[in-house]
Amino acid sequence: MADTLARTVASSPPRRSGGLGGLWVPLVICFGFLYVPIAVLVAMSFNGGGSAFTWDGFSFRWYAELAGDGRLKSAAVTSLLVAGGATVVATVLGTLLAVGLARHTRSRLLEASAMAPAILPDLLLAIGLLSFFYVASVPKSTFTVLLAHAAFGTAFVVAVVRARLAGMDSSQEEASRDLGAGGFTTFVRITLPSIAPAVVAGALLVFTLSLDEFVIAFFTAGPTTQTLPIAVYSMVRTGVTPEINALATVLVAVSVLVVVVAARAIRVKERP
Repeated sequence: MADTLARTVASSPPRRSGGLGGLWVPLVICFGFLYVPIAVLVAMSFNGGGSAFTWDGFSFRWYAELAGDGRLKSAAVTSLLVAGGATVVATVLGTLLAVGLARHTRSRLLEASAMAPAILPDLLLAIGLLSFFYVASVPKSTFTVLLAHAAFGTAFVVAVVRARLAGMDSSQEEASRDLGAGGFTTFVRITLPSIAPAVVAGALLVFTLSLDEFVIAFFTAGPTTQTLPIAVYSMVRTGVTPEINALATVLVAVSVLVVVVAARAIRVKERP
């Protein structure tokens, strides 16, 4: 009887679940938890009243206020400069470090050191960078914020590119070297095109993290340097207005646009 039952179960085709079934409930709860606050923030940015929490009619009033706020525009320019510079430095260093760890060394100590800035608490990293700039006699300015953001951003690029290299076949690189190509030529013509999607993903991650980063920027910024998160923090201390919601909505729109453009660029690059 047991043998007959076992043969019947083994010969029967596997059942396929139709749809998500009972997973819809936790899925809706999860997405609601993530995106309902953002949707409320976007909706309240069009509030015509002076309260950030009470609806008083539809209006573009706070977008006009945002466009005329010189302090926020200056802080936004500073944040974009810092994020852009940190992205370039972290992407170059992180890509080279990831390739070195994946192809030229197997040191666990070096791998742990490369990932440490992404694991350490922001407060600890901020105090360490502040101490380093003080000992090195580097005055705090926009440049020190850029270096600080590049330091922790490099670790994220290493993680993303390293994961791509781990699943990449190295036979093409070996064939390139066997045919007489040098290390630089092999990297530029074989390795870099293969890891380009991961490099772009790492760069986008560093850019968005730099725009949003507050603690490290607060510790390493000079007295006249004010990034966007620092400016928003100083505004929130005196009261929240819908202008903050309008600024957050603009940042969300820019982030979505960057992700969509990057995704399309990666898709075009991967086509034969």
